[in-house]
Amino acid sequence: MEIIQGIENLKGQIRNPVVTLGNFDGIHIGHQRIFQKVIDNAKRMNGESVVITFDPHPLKILSPEQCPPLLTPFRKKMMFMEKTGVEKVLCIRFTKAFSEMAPHDFIKQILMEKIHAKKIIIGYNYRFGKGKSGTADSLKKICSSFGIEVEVVDALVVDDIPVSSSKIRELIRDGEVEKASKLLGRDYLVIGRVIHGTQRGHNLGFPTANIEMIEELYPKPGVYAVKVEWHRQVLNGLANLGFNPTFGVQRLSLEVHLLNFNQDIYGDELQVSFIRRIRDEIRFSSLKELIDQIKRDIEWANRNVFLNQ
Repeated sequence: MEIIQGIENLKGQIRNPVVTLGNFDGIHIGHQRIFQKVIDNAKRMNGESVVITFDPHPLKILSPEQCPPLLTPFRKKMMFMEKTGVEKVLCIRFTKAFSEMAPHDFIKQILMEKIHAKKIIIGYNYRFGKGKSGTADSLKKICSSFGIEVEVVDALVVDDIPVSSSKIRELIRDGEVEKASKLLGRDYLVIGRVIHGTQRGHNLGFPTANIEMIEELYPKPGVYAVKVEWHRQVLNGLANLGFNPTFGVQRLSLEVHLLNFNQDIYGDELQVSFIRRIRDEIRFSSLKELIDQIKRDIEWANRNVFLNQ
């Protein structure tokens, strides 16, 4: 997948481009369905599949206080987008000046004159242009005057839940990671490097990898069964996300105990996927109570989560 950072860095002409546009935070199954339509249409037209997205998220520029935590900051977004099979991603730098562009000007100057789009496929709720005044209907109307075909994709509903980034954020905040996984089409993951901690886990007999907290969105505090990718190896583990009430910690931390694993991974990057929430954090009156509970958590995860995977 080719990533083009900035419209000014678009060199040469894209072959019969079939295009979709949006922020695509989460790259959830609704987004994936749109991407597949773009890819299929591009193949039929002997063209190239193109995703146009924006960085930073428009709300970070226009209303920072209203911008939600991102499911997929730029690096993760590109990682998941590449897995869909899309050929080109054009990332437009979003600025206040860019936000003032009228819908007609955006279509003419970007989609027609720069991209030479042959077909555009968008989600039903896509808005664009100054003040979000451009809608799916206005896009169709303006594009028809330029001879560009537009296809609008309806909402995707799973278990009576419309698939949306906002709904997925809500589920993750509530610790409903299994439901979020259905809408994402994969488990929700965070990425971070292993940093030095207090060695409490090691002293208890359950060494943990302390993960650098750099993501924008973490699940509800608690204990989770997780899958951890380390150097392309997938490992089972238990994660404690929270404040370690037994030890009176004041800041949020993510500690992962990898099962049947004993290697030095300090400084390495891990991808931690949240499979199932096991329980809330508990304040224990003794270290023995804590150790016994960790043993029960591991036994439960092995029996209910990892046994069938």
